[in-house]
Amino acid sequence: MMPSRSLQRELLAWLVVPLTAVVSFNVWTTYWNAAETADLITDRTLLASARVIAENIRENDGVLEAPIPPAALEMFASDPPDRVVYRVATPRGRIIAGYPDVIAPPGEPVGLEPVYFQTRFREQPMRAVAIAQPIVSAQNPGSAIVAVGQTLRAHDQLMTSLWLKALRDQVLLVAAAGLLGVFGLRRGLAPILRLRNDVVERDPAELKPFAANAVQSELRPLVEALNEAFERIQRQMAAQRRFVANAAHQLRTPLALLKTQVGVGLREKGVAAKEEALAAADRSVDGMARLSNQLLSLARAEQGSSSLMKSEVDFGAVARDALEGLTQAALSRHIDLGFEAEEEGLVVWGHPTLLRELVINLVDNALRYTPEGGSVTARIGRDGERVVLRVEDTGPGIAEADREKVFERFYRGADAGSEGTGLGLAIVREIVSSHDGEIVLSGRQPPPGLNACVSLPAYRQD
Repeated sequence: MMPSRSLQRELLAWLVVPLTAVVSFNVWTTYWNAAETADLITDRTLLASARVIAENIRENDGVLEAPIPPAALEMFASDPPDRVVYRVATPRGRIIAGYPDVIAPPGEPVGLEPVYFQTRFREQPMRAVAIAQPIVSAQNPGSAIVAVGQTLRAHDQLMTSLWLKALRDQVLLVAAAGLLGVFGLRRGLAPILRLRNDVVERDPAELKPFAANAVQSELRPLVEALNEAFERIQRQMAAQRRFVANAAHQLRTPLALLKTQVGVGLREKGVAAKEEALAAADRSVDGMARLSNQLLSLARAEQGSSSLMKSEVDFGAVARDALEGLTQAALSRHIDLGFEAEEEGLVVWGHPTLLRELVINLVDNALRYTPEGGSVTARIGRDGERVVLRVEDTGPGIAEADREKVFERFYRGADAGSEGTGLGLAIVREIVSSHDGEIVLSGRQPPPGLNACVSLPAYRQD
């Protein structure tokens, strides 16, 4: 059993996960910004202290002195306290103040530009600065070098404080965004839940469409799809009801006639009379079998284009095979049945059995209404991007006013006679429609007769 999936959790994840990634990037950049800020504050303090010390360097009787003012060290006051070291060297390199074991800067300062560097004092890491202080003296010409260093406790504490504050703010931002996201998703998914409830609570027999304008634009395609599904179901149910009604109506009369013929045969004493009754019953059974087959073909054709299992079909070969099966019926009525194909390989995308049924019904209909000695000709060819089948007969034709009515089920014109069920052309139209084709009836030139033209899209293999 597959675990259930929550749309709300998935949407929340799509909201929170990218936000978390952004926040992680922000925390990383904030860490480096905090480090840069702490470095800047430490460097400014070191430089200020070094300049205070440098300004107090003086010459006394030819000897350089560097008294350390308290202000130079008080500016480093912090909790916890940092250790501050300094070193003042004359232009000749003699140390006149500070700690001799303070590591000298990696390079001599040039001009008034300070040199910042990392160093160690008695195994403790330090941040330090070195500046050059010009000495105006005949005995000690040059620049004294002042170096001031500080351990990193206050520096690290400041960096950690800045970073943790930013981290706290970012975590609170993600938490707030998650809570607001949950609230917003619940409010946003409420219409979907209401639609779900409407579908669940609706009577199964009720297939009226939902109001698409009453929902948000994002839900409108879903509602329209539901309405389209309801419409397809209604069409299928209507087709089933029509099929059942048609079958019941059309089978009732032949069954009653067959019952009567069997009863007559049972009552008759003579062999000739019984044989006549059996022959009539046989004809009735043949008529019922043909009617049943036509009703089944009609029901299958009414399923629509999307429900059929289609494939590449050589329509010319299908038409030729269908006409071969009707040859005996044409010979029995002395009708000239012909077939002409303009070219080979006229392929359409369709259902082979239904396409064969289309040809059979169209040609059989022509044979039934063509008098003895007449002709029926089927021609198949190509017209641009379509495959065209034309069936022409020399029968009485169909009046222009009735050419649309003959496609209705069980409709039979005044000159139809006793043969036929009135389903042949209805089946043809349903099959043509399910294959996205067209059928047109017109008068034969020269008259009399009928010309039935079926046009189907030619199959193109991309």
